[in-house]
Amino acid sequence: MARTLGFLAMVIAMAVGVYLYAKQSQGISESVPGGTLQSVPNITGVKNDLIAIANAERAYMAQQSRYASLEELVAAQYSAIPRGRPPYSYAVEVGDAGFRVTATRSGPGGPSELSIDETMQISSSE
Repeated sequence: MARTLGFLAMVIAMAVGVYLYAKQSQGISESVPGGTLQSVPNITGVKNDLIAIANAERAYMAQQSRYASLEELVAAQYSAIPRGRPPYSYAVEVGDAGFRVTATRSGPGGPSELSIDETMQISSSE
């Protein structure tokens, strides 16, 4: 009888654990529009890359009095970020008054575009 109750308690505990894991996984994937649980780490990496490139732009502006292309940032060693993180590729648009760093997805899933500008706010589009 004690073994049966112990086994039943273990099954109930496992069922509760699986339910909580499923709910938590659902919440994580919903926090990334169009994303899946597998795409969340990649999208987080892309966001970190965008922030790093934006910080490099700000540092470049502080020293050179202008914004730079991604190639110029890498050549001047302000950034070591590559041209992208598959399936995303990065592009930088610069002007006299600001910049915009864009990560564009080639393929389905996740946001199709993430971007950051001189305000350091990341925005995404489906």
